[in-house]
Amino acid sequence: MQVHSYLFFEGRCEEAIDFYEKTLGARRGMLMRYGESPEQCPDGMLPPGSDNKIMHGEFFIGESMVMASDGMVSGKPKFDGFSLSVDFTEVGAAEKAFHALAEGGAVNMPLGETFFAKTFGMVKDRFGMNWMVIVPKEMPKG
Repeated sequence: MQVHSYLFFEGRCEEAIDFYEKTLGARRGMLMRYGESPEQCPDGMLPPGSDNKIMHGEFFIGESMVMASDGMVSGKPKFDGFSLSVDFTEVGAAEKAFHALAEGGAVNMPLGETFFAKTFGMVKDRFGMNWMVIVPKEMPKG
């Protein structure tokens, strides 16, 4: 069994995937636009001109797949109550990603050393997505 995150960007999905490619080295996977769907959406479900918006997409951060869509429900993404956590092995790489994610967003907890991490911080990106960036410390076992 696997669990995958599925993010709804309310009309900004392609922009978000482009951003994650630049900031986190994400790799684009499968992408289907509403206009490419083998079945039409029910009348009134999508705003006019949505044919080029993303119905379903995938991108990979490291080996992890994240699924995404434009969603087109409320017009404003809301990612409250959870964060995606991305692990790094080098502090410099974590700092670079953290600052890139924070551009146009907000730092919730600045990067810094903790008892469990060489560096750890929390940031909300320009799309409202919450991220935790960490370089974990080797923790004693048992």
